[in-house]
Amino acid sequence: MAAALGVATVAATGGCVNVSAPDKPIEINLNINITQEVVYRLDGEAKNLIQQNPGIF
Repeated sequence: MAAALGVATVAATGGCVNVSAPDKPIEINLNINITQEVVYRLDGEAKNLIQQNPGIF
């Protein structure tokens, strides 16, 4: 009986977890550089068609 009481006491006090907030604020630096490049090529035939009909678009 004493052994069972000892195991129950250890089990009840052994699972304590303390969580506390840090003293300083958490700082996250994200250095992100986004570059976009658009490359287009126009077929020679399509280019001539657009030049001949400027109001097509």
